[in-house]
Amino acid sequence: MEMRRRQPIGVELVKKGIVTEGDIERALDYQKQHPSKKIGDILYILDVCDPNKLIQAIGDILGTKGIILNNRTLKLNVTDYISLDVAKKNRAIPFEVDSGKIKVCFANTVNTRAMETVRLLMLNRGLVMEAYITFEPDIDRILKSYEGTATDNLTNTGRNDSITSLVDSIIKTGMERRASDIHIEPMQNKVRVRYRIDGELFTAANIDKSKQSQLIGRLKAISNMHQEKQESQDGRILMYDDYNIRVSSQPNVYGEKFVLRLLKKDINIRNIFDLGLPATEKELQKSINKKNSITIMAAPTGEGKTTSLYSIIDYLNRPEINITTIEDPVEIRIEGLNQIEVDPRTTFADSLRTVLRQDPDIILVGEIRDKETGEIAIQAGQTGHYVLSTIHTIDSLEVITRLRKMGLSDYDIASTLATVISQRLVRRLCTSCRKERPFNSEEKKIITDIGKKYGVEFNVSGKTYDAVGCKHCNNTGYYDRLGIFEILNVTDEIKTQIMNGESSIEIKKEAIKEGYKPLIVDGIRKVIQGDTTLEELNKKLLFL
Repeated sequence: MEMRRRQPIGVELVKKGIVTEGDIERALDYQKQHPSKKIGDILYILDVCDPNKLIQAIGDILGTKGIILNNRTLKLNVTDYISLDVAKKNRAIPFEVDSGKIKVCFANTVNTRAMETVRLLMLNRGLVMEAYITFEPDIDRILKSYEGTATDNLTNTGRNDSITSLVDSIIKTGMERRASDIHIEPMQNKVRVRYRIDGELFTAANIDKSKQSQLIGRLKAISNMHQEKQESQDGRILMYDDYNIRVSSQPNVYGEKFVLRLLKKDINIRNIFDLGLPATEKELQKSINKKNSITIMAAPTGEGKTTSLYSIIDYLNRPEINITTIEDPVEIRIEGLNQIEVDPRTTFADSLRTVLRQDPDIILVGEIRDKETGEIAIQAGQTGHYVLSTIHTIDSLEVITRLRKMGLSDYDIASTLATVISQRLVRRLCTSCRKERPFNSEEKKIITDIGKKYGVEFNVSGKTYDAVGCKHCNNTGYYDRLGIFEILNVTDEIKTQIMNGESSIEIKKEAIKEGYKPLIVDGIRKVIQGDTTLEELNKKLLFL
């Protein structure tokens, strides 16, 4: 636990008669060898006095309550209320719940950010948090007891078996746990393995540092990378039947970090409505498949633009339509499409020029990255084609600003841009363990205020759900992800504003008049439907 100044805490404890000056001197000597340890924890480790009196005294000094965490005081299953990674990050352990209040122990009550994070998490579950302070070694002991079997398996494999088995175990465990990416990261004294599952990173194992060079050598060998190069490289692992694994290496101060992107070879394209698109089929037909126009998917990196784009293409795919895609790389192969993969010798612009001579009806351009690609995409739209592409922006309206910054004229943007769909991915509540409850007064106010701002009436008289955690969802409370969307249809009035050089703020005002609803509106609807939580929504949109 962190004390703001070491000397005063020792003086206070001596004044209270809890420890002696000699005890404090021993603690300071110990701290010289273990500088990351705090005085209170060191006194506990050295066992110089009654630990109950010690933690209660520290609590009094810090203006909170102190408690020893053990089998008697821990009266609940920690992962029923907080995910293991959140508990580790914030050094927090819920230990008792009663009548709408939950008691949570922290290793550091001076860390107000950690306390506020957990307080909001509990509030979203309808619980008022009461903060306590405890010894960090006890928090570490409890968290270690909750580490999953997958972690144990990886650690044991790293300790007992060959490097080949270790790497195979890391990859196969990632597949079993539905990881999209595997991070293998050299640290000062270990090699950390983390999985990205449903958009969140989770620590899976820590491998002994002595195995680092062999681990890196094996990864390079199966990724077809140069063993002797100590620089950034890209490779692929093709030894798993169902997966095409893209590999990227990057040197850091402790070695070479690897990120493995797990891509299923024969993945089924998900229906665009299953992804969470709020429009009806009639509304979708109105927004897409317009000749002489461009539809753009907009979102930051990693928010599912490509998945949604594939879903729209699959929706439009028919034998009588010639659809060509230009991608970097082709991540999913779709029957009936002409898919082109950009290589280092060609650009999107080069490929797009060639495609225009191939009699396409619909063209998918993986990303509009620069003025040249944008101009050719607009040319394609102006000459009778329907173009779909993506851009990295925070919302639909910023696409107009981004195209302007690339150097495209207001006339070209207004004449071809028909629809912009912006999205974020949020974790979906696990239906196996989610817990139903009424909305609390604070949640009702938040939702009602958002509704008033955008002219939407939300029904908050029903039930919402809390994330709980179970074996099915790896004790996270969430399983899979869904999209929250906003659709900007570029009407004649908006086209006029673009032509006149109006700012995105003015265009937004007009768009709202014509029915445009920002991302937060669809997000709140999905909270009310029980698909996700306000906490999860706030992570992506930062409205609280």
